[in-house]
Amino acid sequence: MWFYFESLCGEQQLRFQLLWVKPQTEGLPVQFWSSGSIRSGVYPSSMAKWGEGDPRWIVEERADATNVNNWHWTERDVTAWSSDRLRQLLLGVRVEGSEGVCEVTEVSRLDGEASINNRKGKLFFFYEFQLRANWLGTSCSGLKYRGTIDVPNLSDENDEDDLDISVCLCKDQPSTPLLDLMKRSGGKEVRRVLGQYVRDLKSDFSQGMILPTADGQKPSTPVASKKNQVKTSKTQVSSDAKRSSSPATCPTGVRIQTCSFSLRETFQTSADELYRTFINQEFVQVFTRSAATVDARRGGKFLLLDGSVSGEFTELVPDQRIEMRWRFRTWPSEHCATIRLELVDRGDETELELEARGVPAGEEETTREGWRRFYLQAIKQTFGY
Repeated sequence: MWFYFESLCGEQQLRFQLLWVKPQTEGLPVQFWSSGSIRSGVYPSSMAKWGEGDPRWIVEERADATNVNNWHWTERDVTAWSSDRLRQLLLGVRVEGSEGVCEVTEVSRLDGEASINNRKGKLFFFYEFQLRANWLGTSCSGLKYRGTIDVPNLSDENDEDDLDISVCLCKDQPSTPLLDLMKRSGGKEVRRVLGQYVRDLKSDFSQGMILPTADGQKPSTPVASKKNQVKTSKTQVSSDAKRSSSPATCPTGVRIQTCSFSLRETFQTSADELYRTFINQEFVQVFTRSAATVDARRGGKFLLLDGSVSGEFTELVPDQRIEMRWRFRTWPSEHCATIRLELVDRGDETELELEARGVPAGEEETTREGWRRFYLQAIKQTFGY
């Protein structure tokens, strides 16, 4: 029988008959095969004989043989996810005042990168972006004005309050009180959503970077150092900030706290036309303004918004009902919510009733607003419904 020994110095094999451990291996993590499963533990100061049950063996059963005790460096590139999430959050910025309404209409520049690293059970977050967004203001009299928002220093070295946010009008635009509204309220909202991106990155997307132990718990890690301490271009967070059970397949989901919500919207079109808008790939690509894959049949898959949204159709009743398993990329691995769309024909208009079940509790508002903005309002604005 063979032991598999893993250390920072490399890999070596030790025969089962070996009863004592060399001094330089004491206290290091070890993995070995026993009784049909892989176990992991820590070498004691001396090796006990097999079967004696010596308490010096600290052993846990694992379903895998990967990165025992989270000792080794692992890295995940989250640049693509970060770009999608930042665009989604920024496109939701909208402020109102006595001067009128201002909203972000486009993210015209998003340069940078982001990654998550795990070392000895600690998570380190690296991100650095420069971004520019375009905004549109509409005065109370209906006049429209355009401007830009620049953020040159979104990075792990800067806190939310340290971000430089510059708001201005386009060169060909006349002076308007809407600029003050956007600087005052719009800048504050942009700062908030950029902070939300960082929180999402740390709480949601770091899942799987630190392996759970046998009882389903993750090893704790020190919290991040405060701002007045020496900066090291990285942020540490406690790995037990978000715990979840092992992921299952999409049909069953994972054990997390969920919630439900409903929406209702009226469209100035027929039920069959609205039904086709939701399931026709060409229509979906038009109103989402991005590439999409839609297989409109029971059990058919769909992929929207450059891969940010995915799922599967579970029921399709032409012109009446669409039911699907639906998920956003940042949700716990393989977890899907159930979305049910009921179309009620009112003659010259159609009423849509949306019911969402199984949405992760912390994602309710984001999911609700996402459906309202990127589905319902987008369809109305694109097709004039």
